[in-house]
Amino acid sequence: MLLATVLLIIGLVMVTYGADRLVFAASILCRGLGIAPLIIGMTIVSIGASLPEIIVATAAGLNGQLDLAVGTAIGSNIANLLLILGLAALLHPFVIHSNVLRRELPLMLIMSLLCGIMLWDGELERMEGVLLLLTAVIYLLITVKIARLAERQGSDSLTREQLAELPQASQPVAFLWLAVALVIMPVATKMIIDNATVLATAFSVSELIPGLTIVAIGTSLPELATAFAGMRKGEDDIAIGNIISSNIFNIAIVLGLPALLSPGAFDPQAVVRDYGVMLAASVILALLCWRRPRGISRYAGALLICGFVAWTIVVFVTATRPLG
Repeated sequence: MLLATVLLIIGLVMVTYGADRLVFAASILCRGLGIAPLIIGMTIVSIGASLPEIIVATAAGLNGQLDLAVGTAIGSNIANLLLILGLAALLHPFVIHSNVLRRELPLMLIMSLLCGIMLWDGELERMEGVLLLLTAVIYLLITVKIARLAERQGSDSLTREQLAELPQASQPVAFLWLAVALVIMPVATKMIIDNATVLATAFSVSELIPGLTIVAIGTSLPELATAFAGMRKGEDDIAIGNIISSNIFNIAIVLGLPALLSPGAFDPQAVVRDYGVMLAASVILALLCWRRPRGISRYAGALLICGFVAWTIVVFVTATRPLG
């Protein structure tokens, strides 16, 4: 079990690094093709925060491990909202300025409710996967339209921060990092899938549990890095915006792809125990961002972390055995 845990952690670090290099390379190559920086920032870079979850969930779907995929999606959203945001706010209280960000919050809540509707019967169907992936496309179109309007008005801090953070490098360097990422990620995902299965079997629990906990936290490392980087630079909006977009993609793509690839039943605890926590955390974030003054204090950050710890304890206490 110790070896499986170590290998799983190494796999998570590798897939996170590989995803970061893939986004870096894709951003540079798209710039070389003449794609507008705003489009790159609102699409490739935005999806990049959820890329580790997408890679893991896709591999799980291809292996027929729907519990692991569902756990990764829900667990990552809970980790983003309670752990990552809580840690960042505890170290540096957030002040939220962006109009784009506040307009994206309703989309996150709508996606969270849609997630509950699709999970409620304990099964994910292929058509539900298609619908979820379609919502990802619609979300991208909406955010790009909003960002373009904000850019023309020149008054939105989130758009300015995203454009400032776009990577700069030559095309050969981009191709080199693309090759590195394409080598790293298949190896890393196999390590994650295989060792998550080993741990679930060793503890006689559903694969939902490692998905909700160690895999979810590990794949949320990009959000943590972005939040801390934004905190150091005073770019609060990009830190919060990254979490909002990541949570939307975790539902739309991280759930959508496995549903498309491997539809079927999953551990009902994902709905009974975990979905409500994700929805409640989403509502709390929305209230914190909409209230006046708009921000997240250290006190709120501490409460978010306590909520994550309490939920994690409940997960392990109520862990179920595998279906069948």
